Amino acid sequence: MSDSLGTHYLADAVSSLHAYKKLADKAITQLKDGEIFQTLDEEGNSVAVIMKHLAGNMFSRWTDFLTTDGEKPNRNRDMEFVIEPETTQKHVVDYWEKGWRVVFEALEPLTAEDLMRKVSIRGEEHTVMQAINRQLMHYPNHIGQIIFLAKHFRSTEWNTLSIPRNKPVDFNKYLQEQKPVTGTEHRFDAASTFAEETKEPTG
Repeated sequence: MSDSLGTHYLADAVSSLHAYKKLADKAITQLKDGEIFQTLDEEGNSVAVIMKHLAGNMFSRWTDFLTTDGEKPNRNRDMEFVIEPETTQKHVVDYWEKGWRVVFEALEPLTAEDLMRKVSIRGEEHTVMQAINRQLMHYPNHIGQIIFLAKHFRSTEWNTLSIPRNKPVDFNKYLQEQKPVTGTEHRFDAASTFAEETKEPTG
């Protein structure tokens, strides 16, 4: 792989992860008191559980990423799906933020030369690129769940994070009038910013 292609891949991977985190954060901030712990049924996960699971995965996968197996012996995956009674929303959000910090601290120093290095996850060999792609598939899956739950709880009060219904033509025109938008993170921002600016007043 050429250095330029590898550098582009890493920049896009990091940008994509920042973009998905931002989407999740924008959904989470719309939740009202207690909704972060609410489930739709007995088998469903709350937003808090999903956040805790993702952060637990992040600590395990990205701590000493290049030198140790991505499934750490001290990880208790089952407990990631348990919210203890004393847990507060602040506890969950702080843990979430720490998990993401570990992700970016591991990824941002990487260079194109690192992409073909070998790492392991549960004893299975991966290239660094494969390990990154594995999480690029995993994290958005759960972030979609967070957005779904937040939208469900907010219902008609939901502030959309994507192109508003019946406004794709207006959005395309909006993009043409803005400065060029590059990178996944900026593309996601453009959609949510447009939605906010064109939101019709209620009441």
